[in-house]
Amino acid sequence: MKIVHYCQHVLGIGHFLRSLEICKALKGHKVLLVTGGPQIDTPLPPHIREVRLPGLMMDSNFERLFPTEKGASIEQVKQKRQKLVFDLFDKEAPDIFIVELYPFGRKAFRFELDPVLEAIFNNELPACKVICSLRDVLVERNDSAKHEMRVISSLNRYFDAVLVHADPDLLKLDETFSRIGDISIPLVYTGFVTPKPSRNIRARLRRQLEIGTDEFLIVASAGGGNVGAPLLQAVVNALAYIDRGKTVHLYVFTGPFMDEAELDRLHALAGKGVQVFRFKPDFLSYLAAADLSVSMAGYNTCMNILAANVPSLVWPFSQNQEQRFRAERLAGTGMMQVLDDRDLCPDRLAAIMDGTLSQRSRQTGRIDLDGARKTAEWLENWMQSSQRL
Repeated sequence: MKIVHYCQHVLGIGHFLRSLEICKALKGHKVLLVTGGPQIDTPLPPHIREVRLPGLMMDSNFERLFPTEKGASIEQVKQKRQKLVFDLFDKEAPDIFIVELYPFGRKAFRFELDPVLEAIFNNELPACKVICSLRDVLVERNDSAKHEMRVISSLNRYFDAVLVHADPDLLKLDETFSRIGDISIPLVYTGFVTPKPSRNIRARLRRQLEIGTDEFLIVASAGGGNVGAPLLQAVVNALAYIDRGKTVHLYVFTGPFMDEAELDRLHALAGKGVQVFRFKPDFLSYLAAADLSVSMAGYNTCMNILAANVPSLVWPFSQNQEQRFRAERLAGTGMMQVLDDRDLCPDRLAAIMDGTLSQRSRQTGRIDLDGARKTAEWLENWMQSSQRL
């Protein structure tokens, strides 16, 4: 099969990494990963070709859309993107079109998605199946009734199925979207999407990093890095208050989009035992090797934490409910602990970190983390069934 997977990340990197993991699972097929956010350089397997659109992103309040290229005109970028996306479908004639998040989100990108969806619906473009790829929790809306009506209208007109990348035993879509009963197309839970750490990576990486079995490794991270600097600064400052009887190594991952001034501030704060990185493709390996993770609470980070089975403290992004909703649900199962703003005081945070390190406890709950594999299998089986009809 030929598959086009559209993913627009506007602030962090979670949407991109989740989409990439699904694309990786679709090995044996030709996958075109269409991206339109700030560039993220990561190795791709041979069956995936990334198609990069002129970049667009949003501010941390999700109020303003602007080009990633300085000086570029927003209207010119939109016109160019719209033509590129439409021409891609006209040229490639895919069997499946996977749209990440839309129409549940990314309303600002209707300008390039709706013309393609309408043209497929009206047979002006080659026929293909259209799938919505959706995470577990949706953000709240001021005009929720109007928004949900628009979502239902688009889903039932243009789409063939919704794949929700969650374990329904933990989180169900109807907790943040009230009109599930009005969706007339298949809605399928795939399990959460996350890569899995390599076998024995904990011991191998700790040997490589020269971290002894009686020493501690803390990994602090901020997703894409556009937000989260206060958390990372608090962790670095807290290190001075950690029990001095412990040998502690702190690895800080800022994310590729952290502001240069914030990055410089972290480097200035970093003392002995602290290393600061922007991004590593093998971040999951560091989590698996760690004794404690302190992070934001985005989808990908939370699922990485579960896959790595590492004790964790998470500080949810405060701009909307999504991260806190997920984090508190996971905390309720004992799989992580949620930090509040008051916990970012260095001595208070150090006490929490120290207590978690001393417990050396690991997760005991079971969550379905096979979402990428199950997504690929469902698509393959569904397409085979459709062809037999």
